Amino acid sequence: MPRHAPGAVVDRVLASVDDLADELVAFTSELIRVPTVNPPGAEYAACARLIGNRLAASGFDVDYVAAEGRPEHTPAHPRVNVVGLRRGRALRPLVHLNGHVDVVPAGAGWTLDPFGGTVRDGRIYGRGACDMKAGIAAAVYAAEAIRRAAVELAGSIEISGTVDEESGGFAGAAWLAEQGRLNADRVDYVIIPEPLNVDRISIGHRGVYWFEVTTHGRIGHGSMPFLGVSAIEHMGVLLDRVRRELLPPLAGRTTAMPVVPAGARHATININGIEGGQPVGGIQTPCVADRCRAVFDRRFLLEEDFDAVRAELVALLERAARDTPGLRYDLRDLMVVHPVRTPDGSPLVAALERAIQRVLGRPAAQVASPGTYDQKHVDRIGGIRHCVAYGPGILDLAHQPDEWCSVDDLVNATRVLALAILELTGTI
Repeated sequence: MPRHAPGAVVDRVLASVDDLADELVAFTSELIRVPTVNPPGAEYAACARLIGNRLAASGFDVDYVAAEGRPEHTPAHPRVNVVGLRRGRALRPLVHLNGHVDVVPAGAGWTLDPFGGTVRDGRIYGRGACDMKAGIAAAVYAAEAIRRAAVELAGSIEISGTVDEESGGFAGAAWLAEQGRLNADRVDYVIIPEPLNVDRISIGHRGVYWFEVTTHGRIGHGSMPFLGVSAIEHMGVLLDRVRRELLPPLAGRTTAMPVVPAGARHATININGIEGGQPVGGIQTPCVADRCRAVFDRRFLLEEDFDAVRAELVALLERAARDTPGLRYDLRDLMVVHPVRTPDGSPLVAALERAIQRVLGRPAAQVASPGTYDQKHVDRIGGIRHCVAYGPGILDLAHQPDEWCSVDDLVNATRVLALAILELTGTI
């Protein structure tokens, strides 16, 4: 049966969040002003120190964990993660809140400084405002609100800022899991404050298979293309086969997971990039392209078996090669991430649902993410099944020009996280 929160404790913590709201907004802006752009992985150490100093001031024991041995970890761009632990009366239950510090490049189209952390008309603007520096700030200040309310936790709370989520997270959350810091032997629950909207809990994500196909031709004079073999033309054959033979069956496959938006409940494939022949920006010579390369992003469903997903692709490529004289290709796997889903009846989901109902006055919705996030590493490597994403920000604004998070969402998410921590640690 769900436990009923002692009203006085809850009221004190909620009042504490209200009292520190200005600090919460200022810290979010401060995080945005550290341009942790990935690639290449800039300013990670500076951002880790900023978070670590704030955690230390809030009573956490802080460690800085560099991804030693990872190829991404270089002197020019060190991969430095930060982890803070604040013990309660007992070490367990332990609630871990994990957020990634890296942001995608700003890109064009901004009307404000993408790294200015501007606060205007109830919104905080900047690259990473919703994805996901507001989420990191909400986690830090949920813990601080509990401390300022003079509430001693029965269990413990841990907060981490990790690197490289936007490029796979292998030097970040995956590294912590491999080192045993994010592991079911010591952690009971993980909340990742990604921007899935303030009234929604993400219980998992689809799988992803990135692969590269290279077609090989034979160089020839551009005035006599019939004496060569165009790798670009043969790539066009493969792309046409994908469109005609693969897209229709993928569109017909639907997952039972509550993936949003609705179109992402189907299996999908995207062409991430393509290159072939001569660089179009340089001086041109008359040559038939002897090489063309494309990278694909195949999103597969919980109900799909990965071996079958790959076999379906290989069969398509083989048919095309058989039917097209001279078509030669190589297939290279780049990344495979399997789908994950939080167990039904998870006490973590239930605690967040009760907190959202208390704070927002409406029921929470359970959703699943169209793309992956670091739950994949928490679950698959760390073995922590009770993991969800919940945090401030609107998913559709992530990676957009003039990205923003509303102050109201930031404060409300901080309230929700604080109440969930109280319940999951057994404090209320």
